[in-house]
Amino acid sequence: MTDRMTTPSAELMLARFPEDSRDQLRAWDASDEYLLKHLAESGQGLDGTVVVVGDRWGALTTALQAHAPVQITDSYLTREATRANLARNGADEASVRLLTTQDAVPERVDVLLVRVPKSLALLEDQLLRLAPSVHEGTVVVGTGMVKEIHTSTLKLFERILGPTRTSLAEKKARLVFCTPNPGVVPSANPWPLSYTLPDGIGPVSGRTVVNEAGVFCAERLDIGTRFFLQHLPYGRGAGRVVDLGCGNGVVGTAAALARPETEVLFVDESYQAVASAEATYRVNTDDTAGHGKAEFRVDDGLNGVPEDSVDLVLTNPPFHSHQATTDATAWRMFVGARRALRPGGELWVVGNRHLGYHVKLRRLFGNSELVASDAKFVVLKAVKQAQQ
Repeated sequence: MTDRMTTPSAELMLARFPEDSRDQLRAWDASDEYLLKHLAESGQGLDGTVVVVGDRWGALTTALQAHAPVQITDSYLTREATRANLARNGADEASVRLLTTQDAVPERVDVLLVRVPKSLALLEDQLLRLAPSVHEGTVVVGTGMVKEIHTSTLKLFERILGPTRTSLAEKKARLVFCTPNPGVVPSANPWPLSYTLPDGIGPVSGRTVVNEAGVFCAERLDIGTRFFLQHLPYGRGAGRVVDLGCGNGVVGTAAALARPETEVLFVDESYQAVASAEATYRVNTDDTAGHGKAEFRVDDGLNGVPEDSVDLVLTNPPFHSHQATTDATAWRMFVGARRALRPGGELWVVGNRHLGYHVKLRRLFGNSELVASDAKFVVLKAVKQAQQ
């Protein structure tokens, strides 16, 4: 859905990515509006290198494009939304610099604007990476909804950059003001983290997992993935397997270890996740010892995968988009899987019982088989028919 955002300097037409006329969620919220209003009313100049971290759908970057901002994001969808929103509002993409969380940060940062992420770990990693580029005169302002900014958030800014305070709430949004202190010496960046997997979960039992900051369940194996690993089709023959929404890559790595000749594609919209998946795969496999080819791709699901080209898709779909609960991402994943699978190919899904994925799979594939279940999770299988 494209909608109009009124800012102090202009009215912008903005949309999420991929654009969907049925989607009622906007590409910005009150925290974006609050930050832009503050910048316009405070009299603070936006001179020098302006860095925007964590922009959700490119609203801040688009609104500030006249100041040539540098956007840093972990999200492929955010990156594409920013490009589309810049074009939609007649701005040249060359007027901004688009970086990912895996890129080197600018050497000097004069204005740092932070859309507080859901993950405190991701915020920690980002601030620690940016701290050497921040100087005493850097203007640092964070923004987020009240429910997203906690005492721990403020302590993180203060520990890494300097004294921090918050604004009054406005439309359930709040600003964070931080004054850089050159005397602050932050601790070493603890990310990425590694841990050893438990026993009883198939080929990855006792193996090492590597997690970049912000990746789902970065400090332990989540119970849904654990249940999935206990019921994957390890006995099937070689082919092309996709770990869709790969996170730290433990599912795809399990498939590779079970059948060393298998080709595995790891795909996620998070740059942090794909980096984690590659690190997990590399630490557990030896490409010179007969393991099949592995590919690591940041993308919107299976968009870049040719039709009828894969044999098995394994996924644990997210059911949140930032703070919003939605099945839109899962639906796109299922549609993409049906297109990419060869006739006879299978989609295996784990999810919470209450999400009702079996209904969606039957609608798309014409079939859905319950492979395993417990009090909280189900593992489902859908097979692509020849006529699909």
